[in-house]
Amino acid sequence: MKPLGLVIVGPTASGKSALAVKLAKKFDGEIISADSRQVYRGMNLSSGKITKREMRGVPHYLLDVVNPKQQFSVAQYQKLANKKIAEILKRGKLPIICGGTGFYIQSIVDNLILPEVAPNKKLRAELGKKNTEQLFAILKKIDPERAKNIDAKNPRRLIRAIEIAMALEKVPKLSNIECPLNFIQIGINPPPKVLQKKIYLRLFARIRAGMVAEARLLHKNGVSWKRLESFGLEYKYLALHLQKKITREKMLTGIERDSWLYAKRQLTWFKRDQRIIWLRASGASGNKPWLRKLASRVSPTSRSRNKSL
Repeated sequence: MKPLGLVIVGPTASGKSALAVKLAKKFDGEIISADSRQVYRGMNLSSGKITKREMRGVPHYLLDVVNPKQQFSVAQYQKLANKKIAEILKRGKLPIICGGTGFYIQSIVDNLILPEVAPNKKLRAELGKKNTEQLFAILKKIDPERAKNIDAKNPRRLIRAIEIAMALEKVPKLSNIECPLNFIQIGINPPPKVLQKKIYLRLFARIRAGMVAEARLLHKNGVSWKRLESFGLEYKYLALHLQKKITREKMLTGIERDSWLYAKRQLTWFKRDQRIIWLRASGASGNKPWLRKLASRVSPTSRSRNKSL
């Protein structure tokens, strides 16, 4: 029987991290982040990185693993995540993947075989001058299959996809080998009005906590404005505001609007996967089949303290 793994997905601000911690406490688990911005050091408030207090003593991995001036690929994430999964299983714990970056999660759950292509700095410099609409048009022409399931508003993803397609000339379809784990995938999908309110409240909480100062510090430490803008969402508008290109009001309006649009794109990605079990809220109490399956497969030690959340 394959070892069991748990995946928690959902749109931004839906409560994924809190649910993952609850389940880790309940089933003796350890958490691996699947967020393409939380891997970077110093990108905390804007990326929604979980705090030490919120972790409640549960080990978390793949946070703060790379300098934001450096590139980080899905293939690199997959390699590090699989290594952590093996270590967690060796300790007799439950590996829990938690995050909103769909391609990161798919690379693990479907055990994708990813093409290894070295970065092309010259090509990236040329593509960096284009907007997302132009980048998407290029990708659609040279790799229409990849264009069908990419985040068309993410310049970093688009540039990397074009880079791979141009390097390989003939783009292979993503393939996979049998996954060594049996994953239960849980998705959180709050009602739209609830999620919009959560996004709004979280934004202003982060502003009060020092999100603008954090972006200023990143730039002071050598992260260019262009690089910050390339991360999209909060970082794009923070960088523009700090360069005095937009007002504070336009910054806040832009972040809130784009966060909501991003949440909808995340849901579109995840809803393609029929294996995901969807929840309307971030609670995990009750006699749910997936909870019973978890309880029956985790270690006896965990079952002995399997209390209601």
